[in-house]
Amino acid sequence: MSTEAQVIKTRLPNPPPPVDVLLKTVHAAVEELKARDVTEIDVRGKSSVTDYMVIASGTSTRHVKSIADEVVKFAKNLDVQPLGVEGEREAEWVLVDLGDVVVHVMLPRVREFYALERLWTVGDQPPEAEEDEVEMDAEGRF
Repeated sequence: MSTEAQVIKTRLPNPPPPVDVLLKTVHAAVEELKARDVTEIDVRGKSSVTDYMVIASGTSTRHVKSIADEVVKFAKNLDVQPLGVEGEREAEWVLVDLGDVVVHVMLPRVREFYALERLWTVGDQPPEAEEDEVEMDAEGRF
């Protein structure tokens, strides 16, 4: 008994777009639906999960979900399938994982509570000089 072999036609996936193109696409998507306070954070060297985080606020749960949906739509137009989308049901904080870029869309109160910008930028700014610090002259004297 022999059966005919089935031929499965597949195509190789397109290579992912460069990170800067993906970032521009994400920014275009959030701007399209008028997201507020859009911030981009470079987390290369701080996280092995992603290279950039984009954080944006929506005015309501419906707005938050719509912004996240628009990010997914724009990414798919680039031939990028999201690795995951979390939080759509409650829509107070929706995370869209695009691999090299993770997008967080939040309500302002949720964003303020979790303070992701502060969390991921700690240590980025050089320490402030203390006001009480005494200056030395050119010869090293106080």
